[in-house]
Amino acid sequence: MPTDLVAPNIVYILADDMGYGDVGCLNPECKIPTPHMDRLASQGMLFGDAHSNSAVCTPTRYGVLTGRYCWRSRLQRGVLGGYSPHLIEAGRLTVPQMLRGAGYRTGCIGKWHLGMDWRLTVEGELGDGIDPAVDPSLVDYAAAVAHGPTARGFDEFFGISASLDMPPYTYIENDRVTEPPTGLSEGGQFPENWRPGPAAPGFRHEEVLPRLTARACEYIERSAGQDGPFFLYFPLPSPHAPVLPIPRFRGVSRAGSYGDFVAQTDDSVGRVMAALDACGLADNTLLVVTSDNGSTFTNEALAQYGHLSNYHFRGCKSDAWDGGHRIPFMARWPGRIAAGGTCGQLICLTDLMATCAEILGLQLPVDAGEDSISMLPLLLGTAGAVREDVVHHSVHGRFAIRKGRWKLVQCKGSGGWSLAEEEVGPDAPPGQLYDMESDPAEQCNLYHRHPQIVKELTDILHGYRVDGRSR
Repeated sequence: MPTDLVAPNIVYILADDMGYGDVGCLNPECKIPTPHMDRLASQGMLFGDAHSNSAVCTPTRYGVLTGRYCWRSRLQRGVLGGYSPHLIEAGRLTVPQMLRGAGYRTGCIGKWHLGMDWRLTVEGELGDGIDPAVDPSLVDYAAAVAHGPTARGFDEFFGISASLDMPPYTYIENDRVTEPPTGLSEGGQFPENWRPGPAAPGFRHEEVLPRLTARACEYIERSAGQDGPFFLYFPLPSPHAPVLPIPRFRGVSRAGSYGDFVAQTDDSVGRVMAALDACGLADNTLLVVTSDNGSTFTNEALAQYGHLSNYHFRGCKSDAWDGGHRIPFMARWPGRIAAGGTCGQLICLTDLMATCAEILGLQLPVDAGEDSISMLPLLLGTAGAVREDVVHHSVHGRFAIRKGRWKLVQCKGSGGWSLAEEEVGPDAPPGQLYDMESDPAEQCNLYHRHPQIVKELTDILHGYRVDGRSR
């Protein structure tokens, strides 16, 4: 640890599908009130070129907790479901494991979405004609769930197994459900939609965000009375569908029910900030608020409100274009991070592990955090840049790489839901090259104009894939 640093508490809030343009401090034309995130940015540092390591939920979470691009794992595209087996490999170092080894207490409250192993009541494996989402009796809900958060470095866990629109609809505390699903939810209609599946009698979708927020604040209050630092990982279930703002937030935005749900998400951030203040912990807490990918709502979908959920970036959640993975990111650490600072340097959500390691003076093993670069010098204002490039990955497994002003997309379409390959004209180049300084909206494809840059970026990406690391 640098000699003048004291091990801080670390609170990491990860919103679900919150776009760059959904936060007022990043979007002057934002139609959603976000006073708490705006205040947090003014008290710390706001990043304008932050990226999730994937354009969708599960792989980003893998990268946050392991410091490794998820496309190096078995998950090459898409996301997991609520009943999917565990993704983080046994023996792989995670951020909470590393911090726990350094004397931290570690808690995870919220949406896990990294798989866990449910005990079945029948012979066979998931996917072999066995689908617990259609029959609650196929899972032994009285048994412990294996390889979940408490098996990957967290002392305690309270939350849901995956996204709020994915069964099973029940809370899990540590490694057991709090109430077994005994019936089937029929699902909801857009935008309050969720998939049909097993549900516990007392589970109410609209109550999940308030309940998780209350548990996160309770964790902070409990930690205030204990010795040593703590790490709270708080992956929110919002503003991901189902879009269910509680009555107090309905109509507070000028961007429909989605905007209201973002406003409620901001309130959850504010409640965590208030808990830190009330417990006298704010001054020695590194607080990060960010999002797992861009908004699923395209700018066109919210055009009636004049709200650009992904700001002026092209595409949305799922895409290799920046709308899929350029995200809000703000960090506060009073006395260490200068208030009111902004940073335009490139960062990635895989950087949490290396940053925590440098704060604590830890040396990462060679087989851990392969794609994690410490951003501590940026936070402290002691360096101009720390990361040369970043690899982007779309829901369909398409790659892109950004280095400096240049971005190469290795497909003809968006790589996600915005523009399918077959919808691109046959005469289009096989890939896309954009100058992100002059063309951040990715409108002018320079692929054929700069073949040497295409080759350079292609070679770098190939090397990272072959070498198994980029750090």
